[in-house]
Amino acid sequence: MTDILAVGEILIDLTQTGVNEQNIPVFAANPGGAPANLAVAASRLGARTAFVGKVGRDSFGDFLRKTLVNNNVDVSGMVTDPIQHTTLAVVGVDGTGERSFSFYRDPSADVDLREEEISDEQLKDTRFLHFGSVSLTAEPARSATLHAARRAKELGAVISYDPNYRASLWPDEKTAIERMLEPLPMVDVLKVSDEELPLLTGTDDLETGSAKLAAYGIRLVLVTLGPDGAFYRFGGDTGHMPGVKCVVGDTNGAGDTFFGAFLSRLVKLPSLDGLTVPELESSLAFANRAASVTTSRHGAMPAMPTLDEVLE
Repeated sequence: MTDILAVGEILIDLTQTGVNEQNIPVFAANPGGAPANLAVAASRLGARTAFVGKVGRDSFGDFLRKTLVNNNVDVSGMVTDPIQHTTLAVVGVDGTGERSFSFYRDPSADVDLREEEISDEQLKDTRFLHFGSVSLTAEPARSATLHAARRAKELGAVISYDPNYRASLWPDEKTAIERMLEPLPMVDVLKVSDEELPLLTGTDDLETGSAKLAAYGIRLVLVTLGPDGAFYRFGGDTGHMPGVKCVVGDTNGAGDTFFGAFLSRLVKLPSLDGLTVPELESSLAFANRAASVTTSRHGAMPAMPTLDEVLE
């Protein structure tokens, strides 16, 4: 049995690392893609994870597959597209470590993931099914992702969702909001950032916004607050866990590390129904520590900590 099956995009983050002697920008080809990032983060912290997504038949695709294997992520459901190339995202990082994204993705392999390429066996043999909103931006990946979540829910899995908003991938904000909200009725655990909360709920008030999201039937809502940690709503309980101070390298992958670390603790419980508030807050503190390690380094997957590093 897999603890967490992540479905969606995997890609190359071309991240600027500086300039050469001619003042020409130098980029590193870092492995990335939010669901794949989460699978690696949770695996490094002790969870049994698997990934379903599509890469091209090219050197980048080979590199991404090997990266997951080297991080003990099951890639038996990963598909190689014979025609489309592996997706690229150029990641700019400003002086504070904040990111900006430009995607080279239309067409590309991750968008071409199809419903029939996702095995019912894998959906049946996982405790958690995780996905994000990037794979909801285009067909056929959108239908494939929603199918995987619905089917896994029917088969008894807990559904986790991270609607990470990338404006350049949507035709307009209205369409983005509609499609990012669509999966919420089947979601059990939701993570949004403090930037996405007002986009999806119309308010930046944590109590009000999280209540609006919980009204879809979501049992646990998490709102990440950058250096200020995370807010939670669990049934009638709400609270805030402070962040962990660090010197910022870049923030790429921090949210995925946070959610992967959190889920790596959650899967150790017999069921979500048995979660207590003290266990929840302990898991959030663990996730905040893990995210701070990633934030203090550069890249997404390469920056993610091991269990020993978080415990230290």
